[in-house]
Formats: sequence, structure tokens, C-alpha cells
Amino acid sequence: MSRSFKEIISGDKPVLVDFTASWCGPCKAQSPILEQVKNEVGDTAKIIKIDVDKNPAVAQSMNVTGVPTLMLYRNGKQIWRRSGVSDKVTLLSLLQQHK
Repeated sequence: MSRSFKEIISGDKPVLVDFTASWCGPCKAQSPILEQVKNEVGDTAKIIKIDVDKNPAVAQSMNVTGVPTLMLYRNGKQIWRRSGVSDKVTLLSLLQQHK
């Protein structure tokens, strides 16, 4: 795991990490949902995308075997993980719970 990734997930704000790939159809469906979530949560949470093809070491260290895979971190700890497309209501509720 890269040091910068550790730094990103170590804050006291929730960080939603989207492991994605440019060739992935479901990832393309997830992207606008994440944009909407980002607009609604503002600066109460961070949402970052990690391209598994450009960052294979990070993806491998997190045992990401399929995309999209979403993970939620707070204070450096993973508190939620799901593979596949997640809907806006689920993600907003999750971020609300952990802010």
C-alpha cells in the first residue's frame, strides 16, 4: 500500500474509495452516482477513484479482484466494502452514518 493512500484514508472524515477501470461497464454506471453523492455530501467526506490498471499494487494490496469495488475508510480503518454498483441512497446513508 502506498504511503499516500495510507495518508488519504487516515483522516477523521470518511473516505469512500472507488476501485475502477476505464474498460468496465458497471464502473461507468457507478461514476455519475458517485458524482451525485459527492455533490450532496460536500466536504463532509472524500470520494476518490483508484484506477486498478494504473495502480495495480494498491488494488492488489486491498484484495480487489473485481471492479467496481467501493470501500469506506475512517481514521485509517476500513468500515465498509462492497463490489458491484451501489446506489445513491445506500451511499448517502452510509456516509451519513459515519460522518
